[in-house]
Amino acid sequence: MTHGKSIKLFLVDGSPNGILTAEIINWTGHVLSAPRTKLSELIQREECSRTGVYFLVSYDPENPLYPKVYIGESDDVANRLKQHNRTEEAGGKDFWEKVCLVTGKDQNITKTHIKYLESHLIEIAKKNGQCQLLNGTAHQYCRLPESDTADMEYFLEQIQVVLPVLGYEFLKEMKHPSDVLKVQDKLINPRIEDAIFYLSVKDVDAKAQVIDGEFYVLKGSKVRPEVSQPNHNYMKNLRPVLLANGVIDPNIFEFTQDYLFSSPSAAGAVILGRASNGRKEWKNSSNHLSYEEWQQNQVEQISL
Repeated sequence: MTHGKSIKLFLVDGSPNGILTAEIINWTGHVLSAPRTKLSELIQREECSRTGVYFLVSYDPENPLYPKVYIGESDDVANRLKQHNRTEEAGGKDFWEKVCLVTGKDQNITKTHIKYLESHLIEIAKKNGQCQLLNGTAHQYCRLPESDTADMEYFLEQIQVVLPVLGYEFLKEMKHPSDVLKVQDKLINPRIEDAIFYLSVKDVDAKAQVIDGEFYVLKGSKVRPEVSQPNHNYMKNLRPVLLANGVIDPNIFEFTQDYLFSSPSAAGAVILGRASNGRKEWKNSSNHLSYEEWQQNQVEQISL
């Protein structure tokens, strides 16, 4: 059974574009987010003197779907951020526009804990493939007692809940619908096809599933090798990234894993190699309605 969560947000200076804090009730973590222009104010806050993990983020106009992200840790985040604020020539990092840091509300989060969190956050960001990760090779860090490992896994789960609420979506939990489908196929669950869609035209045979309102193209979906509109935004930015990262096999043009798209149209464009109105072109596998018609039916079936 899924339970709701209560997240407390506080606009420190009363502006949605300023310093923001976030907490989950009964979670020992504390999140701070701020634009780089507010760094002088941010590093004066008591939370910045604690041990923590941080994210430097910028949104690339050349590839707006995939922010540039650097993940780091420190036992004195304020000093580390001051170092990153220097020029590249002085050992800093020029690229970032926003910073988000996660610390503990008490003194129980140690350097060892934070190294564990950093290594696993880097691993999650790489696996999700929703950002341009600027970290080099990250070492696996597992030197924690069993009880501490369990605590840090719970801590990671809460970070994955809070950060997307603040607009940092590169860490949110990715679903694996293909694995679920295999299990539920055997159980003959009649509702499993309610939100499964297909895109079937010449040279293309793709399937997708809507989970928690998000659109996942399923592993094994076929992609058209040719691109008829090379100047389209998704052809210039998204499709090459998916091919380069192996999400789409560049030899057989097939998805090697389930992949979350921002919309049915984004998925359709990447698969077809041209602009796509995904709301019309994706069809529901059980009743062959378009995605648009299926979505409309979901609303009209509700009795008010």
